[in-house]
Amino acid sequence: MTIKVGDPIPQTNFVKATPDGPQPIDSESFFKGRKVALFSVPGAFTPTCSARHLPGFVDKADQIKAKGVDEIACTAVNDAFVLNAWSESAGAQGKVTMLADGNGDFAKAVGLRMDASKYGMGQRGQRFSMLVDDGIVKELNVEEPGAFDVSSADHMIAQL
Repeated sequence: MTIKVGDPIPQTNFVKATPDGPQPIDSESFFKGRKVALFSVPGAFTPTCSARHLPGFVDKADQIKAKGVDEIACTAVNDAFVLNAWSESAGAQGKVTMLADGNGDFAKAVGLRMDASKYGMGQRGQRFSMLVDDGIVKELNVEEPGAFDVSSADHMIAQL
C-alpha cells in the first residue's frame, strides 16, 4: 500500500556516509520533532536526477529552509558511498543530506518502488518528494513514470 498524506513514516533504516564510515540512521529518529523535505530519485548520477532534481534542491536550499524546513534529504536505492560521491560532485554537502536506501527497504515500506530491471537497475525508488513534519507526511508528490515536475524543489517551495 502506498503511503499517503497523514500517514506516519514507516520504521526503516537508511545509511549515511560519515567520516567514521557508513552509519545506520533510524527513520523514526531522523524525522522526529522536525520538518524535513525529502525527495527520492531513481539513482545517483542518472541524467534527470543529476541535471535537474538534486541541483534544484541544492540551489533552492536556503529558500526551502527559510520557509521552516529543518533539513532537506535525498534518498535513493544506492549505497552510502555512491550517494556521498554524488553529493560531493554536485556541491550538495551541507545543503542536502544523503540517505542511502541500499536495499530499497524504505521505498518498499512507503509503497513507492519501481522495477527498472529493463534498464539493468533492478528495483528502485520512484521519483517523488514529501514534506514530513514530526514523522507525519504533510505533502506527497509522486511523479508519473518519466516525468519531472511535482517532485521538484520549486513545487516543494510552492507547498510551504
